[in-house]
Amino acid sequence: MFRMPIPSRVPSRAELIDHLVRTRIAGAVATPRENNLDHYRKLAAGNRHHWLGLELGDRWRDEQDVLAVMAERCGVSDDLAHRSGQDTIDPELTVDALERAATLLRKAAEGRQRVLLATGHPGGLLDVHHMTARALRAVGCEIVRVPLGLRADEGAVWQLADVAVFEGGASLWHTHSGAPMAAILDGLTREGSPLPDLVVADHGWAGCAAQRGIDAIGYADSNDPALFLAEAEGTLRVAIPLDDHVADPRFYEPMTMYLLHAAGLRAP
Repeated sequence: MFRMPIPSRVPSRAELIDHLVRTRIAGAVATPRENNLDHYRKLAAGNRHHWLGLELGDRWRDEQDVLAVMAERCGVSDDLAHRSGQDTIDPELTVDALERAATLLRKAAEGRQRVLLATGHPGGLLDVHHMTARALRAVGCEIVRVPLGLRADEGAVWQLADVAVFEGGASLWHTHSGAPMAAILDGLTREGSPLPDLVVADHGWAGCAAQRGIDAIGYADSNDPALFLAEAEGTLRVAIPLDDHVADPRFYEPMTMYLLHAAGLRAP
């Protein structure tokens, strides 16, 4: 069986870009062009499933404006005539965003901030967030504990390996909803606990936190435009473009090591 080699040390920028392309985290990604355009169209039409916990109002009603932002910040094709087939994420933009995120993680580490990590894509990104949580805890950051007994969208909001997740029927669920993050933030307020200084998340978890005015970093796929629009508007601090569910979650390890190293943190 073919096995993709995974670097065991922090890669250089060039090495990471090569790895992202080989594992299809960026470059010629698996998400097809028609799926990207369908999601851009639905967001522009006001479909809140694609707003990822944000309040976009009437500001993005033209799908061509959405496409222009996605071309600029994610690296998809800006060719309006390209309607199907292969689409791309620019790996240079991925690494640029990782470096912007690292600046926020460094600030959090230096200030011993309260950080909340969460994922709506546990099959792909759970360990990325877990490694980040462990590195932040090691330098004295407080990893926010999720209040007990929270419910949202007919499921439960749990914390697993320091990462907030959405659970239903004894399984972790993939969710785009902002409701689980809203449940956490409202629960913290009810119990008199301070809100996070920083949220590191994806999907609606990141969008909802940013909408509430919390500094947030969000990983986002090429078919999830809302976080890139929020970054363009200044609501979300950083949107990191990547395919959020590749063939093996271990493929994200070099990316996470690069992120933590750039932030002055040590990868577990």
